[in-house]
Amino acid sequence: MLLVLLSMFCCGAWAEEELNYPVLPQVLEMLKQANFNKKRVAVEKLAKTKEPRTLDVMQALLEGRLYYRRSDKKMVILQPEDGSYLMIDAATGKDLGMTEKSGFARITINNRIRSYLRDVIARLSLTSNDPGVRLAAVKKMYDHPTPDDIELLHSLLAKETHPKVKQAIRVGLAMVWVVEGDDRQRLEAFKILAKTTSRKSRNQIAKLLEKTHDGSYVIETSYEVRVAARKALAVIDQRMKINTMLQTVFFGLSLGSVLLLSAIGLAITFGVMGVINMAHGEMMMLGAYTTYLIQHLMPDNVELSILIAIPAAFLVSGVVGIAIEHGVIRHLYGRPLETLLATFGISLLLQQLVRTTISAQNVMVTNPRWMSGALEINEVLSFTYNRIAILFFALMVFLGLSLLLRHTPFGLQIRAVAQNRGMACALGIRSRFVDAATFGLGSGIAGIAGVALSQITNVGPNLGQGYIIDSFMVVVFGGVGNLWGTLVGAFGLGVVTKILEPWVGAVMAKIMVLVFIILFIQKYPRGLFPQKGRAAES
Repeated sequence: MLLVLLSMFCCGAWAEEELNYPVLPQVLEMLKQANFNKKRVAVEKLAKTKEPRTLDVMQALLEGRLYYRRSDKKMVILQPEDGSYLMIDAATGKDLGMTEKSGFARITINNRIRSYLRDVIARLSLTSNDPGVRLAAVKKMYDHPTPDDIELLHSLLAKETHPKVKQAIRVGLAMVWVVEGDDRQRLEAFKILAKTTSRKSRNQIAKLLEKTHDGSYVIETSYEVRVAARKALAVIDQRMKINTMLQTVFFGLSLGSVLLLSAIGLAITFGVMGVINMAHGEMMMLGAYTTYLIQHLMPDNVELSILIAIPAAFLVSGVVGIAIEHGVIRHLYGRPLETLLATFGISLLLQQLVRTTISAQNVMVTNPRWMSGALEINEVLSFTYNRIAILFFALMVFLGLSLLLRHTPFGLQIRAVAQNRGMACALGIRSRFVDAATFGLGSGIAGIAGVALSQITNVGPNLGQGYIIDSFMVVVFGGVGNLWGTLVGAFGLGVVTKILEPWVGAVMAKIMVLVFIILFIQKYPRGLFPQKGRAAES
C-alpha cells in the first residue's frame, strides 16, 4: 500500500511538473492538431512554458503568422517583408532566410482561443523586461478589466519602477474606482485622471453624470463627487482642445512644407522668367516616379534608395525642364497666354508618357524604417516621422537655395536678371543661359518635392495636378520671386487650411482660402513681400 501511495505521489508530482513546465518544442507539436479543443489545451500549456520565446510564439499564433512546413513539419513564423516572407524558427528564434508562402500550412485557431490568447499575452507582457511592452499591456486592460486584472495591477504597482508604466497603472486603477469605488476613491481618481489627455478617462468620468429617462443618475453618488466629476471633465476637455489644436498646427505645417517644396521652384522660374509653367506639377510627378523606379531596382535597401533618389530626381526633372525651356518656352517669351497653353499641353503629354511606359495605376513607394511610425505624445497628439522628416527637408532645401542665390555667382546672375533683364544683358550676363539654368533649377527642386510626396501618398500620373494651383497661390500670395514670401505663404496657407477644414470641410476650406487670396491681391497686387526691380517696373 505504501508503495502504491508513493508511486501515485511521484506520478502526480511528475505530471504537475510537466503541466507547469512544458517544453516549447513539444507544445508546438501539439498545436498541429486539427481538433480545436485539443488545440486549446496546447495553448494553455504554451502559456505555462518558462521559455523566452513563448510570448513571440503566442503573438504569431494570434496574428496568423505561425505555420509548419509541409515537407518536414517544422514549426516556423513567417514575417512578410517586401512581397516575400522572412522564415523564423518558432522554437529557437533563428533566422532561416527568405521564402515563399507556398509549401506551408497555417496553424488555425477559433475565436475562443483568440480571446484566451489576448488575455494571456497581456498578462505575460506585464512581466516583460521591456517598459514599452509593459506599458502597452497595462493600457490594453483599460477597456474591460476583470477582478483578476485589478488585483494584478495592485500587485504590480508596488513593484513597478518605470515612471510611465507606474502612472499608467494608477490611471487604470483610477478608471476602475470611478465606477466601482466609494466616494473617497472617486475623488482620488479624479485627481489622477484630470492629469491625462485620454478619451477613455473622460468617458469613464462622464458615466457618473449620465441620467436615465426618469432623470435619475445611472450611478448614484454624492453631490460633491458629481461637482468634482464636472471639474475633472472640464480640465480634460481643455487639455484635449489644446492638444487637438497643436495636432492641427502640425498638419498645417506638414501641408505647408509640401507647398513650400512645390512652390519654391515655381517662385524662381515665375520670378525670373515670368512664365506660367502649367507643367510644374509634372516635374514633381517625374521626381516621384524616379523614387519609385530606384526603389524598384533596390528592393532590399530602401534606406539607401531614398538617399539616391533625391539627387536622381533633381537631375531627371531638371534635365526635362531644360529641354522644355530650350525646345518650347524659349520661342514663346513675351506671350504668356501661349506659354500657359503650351506648358499645359506638355503636362498632358508627360502624364500620358508615364501611363504608357510605367503604369496607368497608382504605385506605392515604401517608407524607410526611420520614417515609419509616429512620435506619440498622448492619445490626441502624435507626430508621424515621415511628415517630420519632410518638414525639416523642406527647410533644408529652402536654406540651401537661399545660400545659392545669395552667395554664389550663379545666384547673383539670377537676381540680376530678375531685377533688370536689360541691364543684366548690358553687363555681359547671358540671359538665355540664366533662363535655361533657372528653369532647370526650378524643375529639379520640383523633382525633389516629388521625392517627398512619394513618402506620404501613392504615386500616380496625376500626382502634380493636386498641387499646381496651390503652388501658384503660394507664389502670388507671398510675392512673385521672393523666397521668404514663398516660405511665409506656404506655411501660412497650410496652417489656415488645416484650421478651417474641421469647421467647413476640405473643399470649402480651399474655396475660402482662394477667396481670401483674391481679395488680398486686390489690395496688395504684388503680394506680402513684393520683389524689387523688374517685377516692380512691370
